[in-house]
Amino acid sequence: MTAGIEDVARAAGVSTATVSRALRGMPNVNPATRVRVKAAADALGYVASPSAASLASGRTRAIGLISPWVNRWFFSNVIDATERALRSHGYDVLLYTFDIRRQGARPRVDPDVLRRRVDGIIVVGLPLEDDEMDALIALGYPLVCIGWGGSDQATVRLDDRETALEAMRHLIGLGHRRIAHLTGTPDDIHKWSPPVGRAAGWREALVEAGIEPDPTLAEHGDFEVEGGRASMTALLARVPDLTAVFAASDEMAMGAILALREAGVRVPQDVSVIGIDGHELGELVGLTSMAQPVDAQGKAAATMVLDMIAGVTPPQRVIYPTSLLRRTSTAPARTWDLPTRR
Repeated sequence: MTAGIEDVARAAGVSTATVSRALRGMPNVNPATRVRVKAAADALGYVASPSAASLASGRTRAIGLISPWVNRWFFSNVIDATERALRSHGYDVLLYTFDIRRQGARPRVDPDVLRRRVDGIIVVGLPLEDDEMDALIALGYPLVCIGWGGSDQATVRLDDRETALEAMRHLIGLGHRRIAHLTGTPDDIHKWSPPVGRAAGWREALVEAGIEPDPTLAEHGDFEVEGGRASMTALLARVPDLTAVFAASDEMAMGAILALREAGVRVPQDVSVIGIDGHELGELVGLTSMAQPVDAQGKAAATMVLDMIAGVTPPQRVIYPTSLLRRTSTAPARTWDLPTRR
């Protein structure tokens, strides 16, 4: 007769729940107990069945992953890293996405699509309204946010304001004073949303350098290449004397470079461009960027939600640093555009 989990529990002198946690490598198991359980399982020839474990525990062994997109760089990379990390622990991902257009209201999150189908929830880069968040919390599942997050939620993210400050200090250090900013969508005004923090860093760096922020130098680019391209075209028509562009994402920055080239403006000789992400395709256009560790963020979120399922309280905030990746899209400002020094 094939040994079952109860046989292993009796042999090791522990509960079946401890056997399950020990054999799945979950936390909250004493190292000596883990060794004893493994030895008992090996001696009895027991192999854990994921389906049986799910039935016994009442768990689905699935994590709901809510994301507005899967085809944009940050989202696709974070989702991939999160899914790989969860799969390594025997969990599947239930992906819940939206058809979000540049114009029009975003569809609201329906918590019922996740009810009794998941053991935890991860929200990627989607600032939710308070009532949407309350509805998800009411499901009673562990909840982790990536890229944004309110004060009461476990969150993995960047320090968006500091990242923007560093990008702007790089441009200002090169002598730029007329620096445009490409941000997200007009309705993305949630105080925990990345574009809000990045826009705040843009303004703060200008003030820090003694430059009055000019609202005509800001344009919405919707975090996409085509949005960045259209916004850059609009900026050139409205502010022809700009010398640099800080884009809140590399995709918008690459769109801006396309628009500049189409207008006969040289990068970086006439206009410097910097983005945020560290997009691998940025190397093709020599894009200077504030690189972020997307894989690490996805893995951290997966670990946090699994810890919460196991009863471990994770850190409230995991903040990842960015690093300046210098390429050829930024250079000293044109000297004739600099203010006369007294």
